[in-house]
Amino acid sequence: MFQNYLKIALRNILKYTGFSFINIFGLALGLTCCLLISLYIRDELSYDKYHTNADRIYRVTRNWTSQDGSVSLHLGHVAPPFGPLLENEFPDIEASARIIQNGFLFRYDEKAFNENNVFIAEPAIFKIFTIPVISGDPKKALDDPFSIMLSDKMAEKYFNNENAVGKVIKIDNQFQVKITGIFKHFPANSHFHPDFLVSFSTLNDDNVYGRENLRTNFGNNSFGTYLLLPENYNTQTITSQIPVFLDKVLAGNNPNNGPKPSAGTNLFLQKLTDIHLHSHLDSEFEANSDITTLYILSAIAVFILIIACINFMNLSTALAAKRAKEVGIRKVMGVTKDKLVIQFLSESVVFSMIALVLAIGIVQLSLPALNNFTGRELSVGYLENWYTLPLLITLALIVGVIAGSYPALYLSSFQPISILKGKLLSAQAGSGLQAISLRQILVVLQFTISIVLMICTGIMFNQLNFLSNKSLGFEKDHVVTLSYFGELSEQYESFKNQLTSQTSVQQVGRSSRIPSGRLLDSNGATAQVGDSLQPTSATIKFLRVDHDFISTYKIEMAAGRNFSKEFGTDDTTAFIINQEAASMIGWKTAEEAIGKQFTYGPRKGRIIGVVKDFNFESMHQEIAPMVFFIAPNDGYNYLSVKINGTNVKETLAQIEKTWYKFLPERPFEYTFLDENFGRLYEKEQKQGQLFSTFSILAILIGCLGLFGLASFTAVQRTKEIGIRKVLGASVSGIVTLLSKEFLKLVFIANLIAWPVAWFAMSKWLDGFAYSVNISPWTFLLAALLALIIALITVSYQSIKAAIANPVKSLRAE
Repeated sequence: MFQNYLKIALRNILKYTGFSFINIFGLALGLTCCLLISLYIRDELSYDKYHTNADRIYRVTRNWTSQDGSVSLHLGHVAPPFGPLLENEFPDIEASARIIQNGFLFRYDEKAFNENNVFIAEPAIFKIFTIPVISGDPKKALDDPFSIMLSDKMAEKYFNNENAVGKVIKIDNQFQVKITGIFKHFPANSHFHPDFLVSFSTLNDDNVYGRENLRTNFGNNSFGTYLLLPENYNTQTITSQIPVFLDKVLAGNNPNNGPKPSAGTNLFLQKLTDIHLHSHLDSEFEANSDITTLYILSAIAVFILIIACINFMNLSTALAAKRAKEVGIRKVMGVTKDKLVIQFLSESVVFSMIALVLAIGIVQLSLPALNNFTGRELSVGYLENWYTLPLLITLALIVGVIAGSYPALYLSSFQPISILKGKLLSAQAGSGLQAISLRQILVVLQFTISIVLMICTGIMFNQLNFLSNKSLGFEKDHVVTLSYFGELSEQYESFKNQLTSQTSVQQVGRSSRIPSGRLLDSNGATAQVGDSLQPTSATIKFLRVDHDFISTYKIEMAAGRNFSKEFGTDDTTAFIINQEAASMIGWKTAEEAIGKQFTYGPRKGRIIGVVKDFNFESMHQEIAPMVFFIAPNDGYNYLSVKINGTNVKETLAQIEKTWYKFLPERPFEYTFLDENFGRLYEKEQKQGQLFSTFSILAILIGCLGLFGLASFTAVQRTKEIGIRKVLGASVSGIVTLLSKEFLKLVFIANLIAWPVAWFAMSKWLDGFAYSVNISPWTFLLAALLALIIALITVSYQSIKAAIANPVKSLRAE
């Protein structure tokens, strides 16, 4: 029986080639989008799950709260004493490990590279994480100070095919470390990727960090701290005791019986497998993704598949007239309705299976482009994942059944007597009006989804354009940023003078952080202002700068003056704040702040200036209250070089020449600040590109179905058109007649799509501190574009029918 159904299905594919192609290609595109999105989602959901103990590993995070209870900062890293103290306090913890990321200059023979993925780690990292070791003993490799393990990629980079174990590498031209092992590089689906693992005991050396700092420094919250807990452990057992634990270990931070430490800070246990998709803290080892993005992509995959299924339903029911006699004869011959339903469902499953084969081919061709776009190494993995093929076949079966269910029920419901008497149209008029209404509903649904995607794409690109062009309050163009190293301090003035002696270099400034980075440095709510030095409730972030930083970035003063070498006290007692800080302290105007006494941490002095607010961070964050002060020569991390923008290549060559004159041992590496800001919105840019791609595909699939329906409508109304032409109807009048039904459906789709798109984009824009207003023009443009696309799609068949010779259509009458 099924063999017979297969033969009938193949015959119908060959008989109705045009409709079959539209159906198969539409389903194939829908399945392709669904498969590609599924591969990406599968990869996103796999992060950190490759660890044997993934469900038992937790990261310790720390936040700070203001006096009003609001969270002012939440870090994914904590202070170094917390790891051992937690393990000592809570015996249920099976192991703890601390890691801290840093950048160093690595040198071996003639090879020298600045390396950023250097992680100083405790030996217990091998107990907690699954790290395959190629050579060396993981139980001992990180025991001794100044020992190091390399990833296999770094071993190849520095030593080619030589055995690296036992060799010595020099770090920062100061320390020599011995290679004790090689580990396999971490997979892409890890939330951090160390190239080097340095023994944690190295930090015990006072020249590196100092043993006492590891025990007592609760202010340096840079250490990733991971715990291994028992299986099925209730973490509430620990978290409920955290406030008491904090009050105990931070007792020394509570002078004069002030508020308990737990009133202003807290620790949390974050599941390892939640980090990549659910963690958006103020400090992370790497940028994470967002579960919301996966929800959006999943919805898009489902919507596009729905559009493809709708196409199939519409075209299959539209073919009812052509297959009516077949149904009638089968019923007369005794075929029951349920067997007809099975026959038509079998045909739709055959269509779906053919579409699946085509989709798999398209996926294989598309994967390189998708991997290039996402920076991943996605693959279907037919052999690695045994369940892949069964899942794909199941998906095709489900799609085939869903797409063919209504056509099967509709076609099998025809009355054989009416059909064989040639009264199909009257039969449809009586019982098929519902079918026509359903087809209209399905077309409306198709275009509703397409229009929502178009509107979302338009608003996303408007927001990205706004972010690119909005004034940040300083000049970010033509600023070259470089790392600042301590060995430059004693000769910095000579270095700066040689740079600025070049006509293409305008100014050079130093700072602890540069715009486009995060402002994470603060002394808590320790600022005191006025003659009585009243404490403020504002958490003010600080930035160490030199005398030239503010002028290098052309940051405007709202009141007072900039730092100046003419005032010797500026180096030790002067502060500059931004307008936001002045406002939060309680000063109504910037001028009111000038000359006021100000204490910040251990530093005391007066406010000499107020700068206008500017966006130091990305526009996901609101402008933070900031304080600037001059630091000692070794208190900086970055150099900012403002160039004039002409002959950039030649200017960089001159900067490089000067660099190597003063820092011959340091590789010359630079970035452009505007490119740094561009990378802040890379996720949104990719989202916009994805939306535009899937919008085009959704519209394309919808247009395929609309084209097929228009073709069928033109065939069904051939005689009507012939009569109208004989009676004097114009070509334009007939085209309008045939097109207006479809355009009406697109118009209704717009009315439904608008509120849906507005709601979705309002939620998306809430993720930005600064965003565009949703313009009605975006909605109108999407509506116009959808109408034009629909008109173009149906006009070909409409014009073809309108200009046909009426004699041919009326010959049989």
